[in-house]
Amino acid sequence: MLGHSHALSGLAAGAATLPWAPVHGAVAQAAWVAAVGGFAMLPDLDQRGSTISRMWGPLTDAPSGLVNAVARGHRWGTHDAVLGPLVLGLLAWAASGAYWSSLLVLALAIGLALRALHFVIPGRAENTVIGNLALAWGSAWLLLDHSPSPGWLPGAVAVGVLTHIGGDFLTKEGIPVPLFWLVRRSRLSPIHLRTGAFVEKAVLVPLFSVLTVAFLFLNTGARGALDPIVDLFAARG
Repeated sequence: MLGHSHALSGLAAGAATLPWAPVHGAVAQAAWVAAVGGFAMLPDLDQRGSTISRMWGPLTDAPSGLVNAVARGHRWGTHDAVLGPLVLGLLAWAASGAYWSSLLVLALAIGLALRALHFVIPGRAENTVIGNLALAWGSAWLLLDHSPSPGWLPGAVAVGVLTHIGGDFLTKEGIPVPLFWLVRRSRLSPIHLRTGAFVEKAVLVPLFSVLTVAFLFLNTGARGALDPIVDLFAARG
């Protein structure tokens, strides 16, 4: 799937999982949703030249080559529905123990979400290396400074990575058969949706956008704030 499709599906998944997310308060809820949306791009760090590898120039491109080697190529290790969430989630768990490593992981998630959703953001700052760095790190610092320690980062990584894998499962290239591919390379690709096809752009992208808004309304304080207005119109009707 295209980068913005992954990010939008991640935002929808983040908003949908808010009732079970270990976060409390509007700021922490926003951080969870943004993080899941960004981490839904994380598995593509296994491909040099991808959105995530280009985001911060050499700072993300160099690790991309290492991840590609460890994951045995694009759409293998990081796209394993068992190993991907587990390994990347464990790395996030290790990072969540210290402030600066937590800041790095959250900035990465926000930077990815900004880069993937650039088509709905005014200006071009989020598409430049310096602009994205400043926006991502500044936003991550604000979120961490106004919310408790992000022990929820591993969960956000796991949800985001699984969402990405679920999206790629719909495409022609498919995903590796969990664990079994380590012995014999094999893929699951039952649907064969072409990346960037009409269905993705005209159906899935609008659907993910609507689902994100709907779940945010249902699972945050927005519903309670609007209930009096809804009741007023219902009474008049």
